[in-house]
Amino acid sequence: MQRRNFLLQTGALAGWTLWSRAARAAASTELAKRKLVVVMLRGAVDGLSVVVPYGEADYAKSRTSTALAAPGAEDGVLKLDSRFGLNPALGRLKPFWDQGALGFVHASGSPDPTRSHFDAQDYMESGTPGRKSTPDGWMNRLVARMPGEAAPTRAVSMGATPPRIFAGTASVASLGVGPRALDPKAIDDPKVQAALDKMYGQDATMARTYKDTTEGRGEMKRSMEAGQARRAQGGGMAGGRSMDPSADNGAPSARSFAADARRLGQLIQADAHTQLAFTSVGGWDTHVNQGGAKGQLANKLASLGEGLEALAQGLGDSLKDTVIVVMSEFGRTVRQNGTGGTDHGRGNVMWLLGGPVAGGQVLGDWPGLETSALADGRDLAVTTDFRSVLSPILQRHLGVSDAALAQVFPGYSGGALKGQVLRA
Repeated sequence: MQRRNFLLQTGALAGWTLWSRAARAAASTELAKRKLVVVMLRGAVDGLSVVVPYGEADYAKSRTSTALAAPGAEDGVLKLDSRFGLNPALGRLKPFWDQGALGFVHASGSPDPTRSHFDAQDYMESGTPGRKSTPDGWMNRLVARMPGEAAPTRAVSMGATPPRIFAGTASVASLGVGPRALDPKAIDDPKVQAALDKMYGQDATMARTYKDTTEGRGEMKRSMEAGQARRAQGGGMAGGRSMDPSADNGAPSARSFAADARRLGQLIQADAHTQLAFTSVGGWDTHVNQGGAKGQLANKLASLGEGLEALAQGLGDSLKDTVIVVMSEFGRTVRQNGTGGTDHGRGNVMWLLGGPVAGGQVLGDWPGLETSALADGRDLAVTTDFRSVLSPILQRHLGVSDAALAQVFPGYSGGALKGQVLRA
């Protein structure tokens, strides 16, 4: 009897072990499918013209020529709720809102009060507001702390300039802009590679970087070619100048964003290893002639909306496992200036798009636009730290542990965000 009980117990234990291994394998496979794409709007987009607080009396009073009209009026905003409306230039994104795949966090941003483009972008990309000594970017730290196996194309940066957000020791694949981004380069020549093998062979760090670069380029090219072949067979889914161009930090304009965004989405869908991606769009420093429902800013937003729609289309079925975060270094003043524009401000709006997003809602603690509620008497206050928006995405969506999150955002103790970022 004892022997029989022992056999039953050991059999049950073996069954439990096999089941737990299978459960862990299934969980790991599920996490490996999940993606995060971050889009940085360099130059400080006017969040009050993106998600418009038309229900606030102080909004229209503060903007004589740049205010957008209420829903139902000519060129009025697209109603989101009783307080907020979406800029009509972003109308192609409204279906995502209606489907519950698009949401916003208003009055969000960095807790650091700087109005310098360069410092503010640095803080949002390093993930350590107010601290300039941080050597790496939070997405680079994230690469090394995500569960699962590493790969040369696990993280992809799109653009001509290496971004601060990916600075660090973890390998990041680079995808240029334009349709010829993956055309053969000198580094793809076997003779050049043989020479570089000898050159870097004695330096372990340089050898690893070089190896990851060449392997990453090769893997991206194969993935894109495979995706193009599938699409060919019928499978898969297919204004005015900125006042300070240097605020764009090398980012391409919204006008050129759509084609590159679709290509990025297609790459992410085609390459099973890619989980993180970053790109940026410039041209949002609208000090002069910003416009309202029409004009400089509206034209840029229309191009941006087209690009985000193209990114979603490029992702195809992968959109159900992808969270797209759109953020900017800070917002702009509540009151327009004397040249029909807006100046550097504080609070802004973060955008969340994708299948896992608990969309159809404007999240965050709205402080209001009364003079007494404004930061420094002029700006929308920051009531939601951008890290409190990103943290649940990193943990619940990508499976990052508490200990790992503390390394991705060192010194951040968290803060309450009103509402759920992701679906239950």
